[in-house]
Amino acid sequence: MMATLLILRHAKSDWDDPSLADHDRPLNKRGRRDAPRIGRLLVERSLVPRQVFTSSAVRARATAEMVVQECGIAESQVVVAPQLYLAGPETYLDYLRWHAVADGPVMVVGHNPGLESLLHVLTGAHEHLPTAALAHVTLELAAWNDLSQLTPARLESIYRPKELED
Repeated sequence: MMATLLILRHAKSDWDDPSLADHDRPLNKRGRRDAPRIGRLLVERSLVPRQVFTSSAVRARATAEMVVQECGIAESQVVVAPQLYLAGPETYLDYLRWHAVADGPVMVVGHNPGLESLLHVLTGAHEHLPTAALAHVTLELAAWNDLSQLTPARLESIYRPKELED
């Protein structure tokens, strides 16, 4: 079976309030513009996720919610996973192994450097994921609980907001 993993870095966050903890930073204007663009792209490319797992950080949750809203799927499909906040690749792999069950695309929304490392561990690709960048990865996988660093995977494409047309 081929599985689809969508790796999405949160959209651009706001640094204006120095009293906010990193975890609590909201999206800025560009982030609120880019997140829905990624949702529309997913619809256009027939990549609407069946499951969405997001870091608990405010900026990641807001990104996930805006994306699924554009995809026309329920926000209840967004699972907030505190362990994905600033996680490394092994944490993402473990989480997906235990929680992903969809037979369609599965999306994780999180942070760098963990997401770039996850992409590298799975595909061998060294790619920069700026804010709101989406990596589309296909995996040769019988079931999500078989996922590991050794799972054959291919980077299909990367979508960066600056490269998308409005």
